[in-house]
Amino acid sequence: MSETRWLDDEEQRTWRAYLSTSHLLQEALERQLQRDSGMPHAYYMILVCLSESPGRTMTMTQLGVVTQFSASRLSHAMARLEEKGWVRRVKHPEDRRATVAELSDEGFKALAEAAPGHVEEVRRFLFDPLTRDQIRQFHDILSTILSGIECPPTFTAPTGEATT
Repeated sequence: MSETRWLDDEEQRTWRAYLSTSHLLQEALERQLQRDSGMPHAYYMILVCLSESPGRTMTMTQLGVVTQFSASRLSHAMARLEEKGWVRRVKHPEDRRATVAELSDEGFKALAEAAPGHVEEVRRFLFDPLTRDQIRQFHDILSTILSGIECPPTFTAPTGEATT
């Protein structure tokens, strides 16, 4: 068995800074969405994914992959979103075994109302403290890290979109 490659002091400081930043940012985004829009961040992510998909629809399997939610977590969230009238689940028109999630007009409206505050919070905590050059570097660093992690596609917005 090989020897453990312990983190040096700089790596340890960086790792702990990353953990704190990630945790605090997620909590801040969650609080803002709950306070201003009455929805958890997970619901917001689902609405964004559907809003960016052709026809505002995705199969439940696709939605689970993109959001990286377990089938049970996604099903629970979709049930709550259906209760609000923000989404519908229907059978796939060509494959009756598949279920399609569809964003309703009410759901799109809820997303449109929630997005400005959410984007402002992302900007305030993540981008405003950085220079344009640091933002590019940050993107390059994150892309490098992500390329080394074998996982399904992550929650991303198309290039040029302001959605988060």
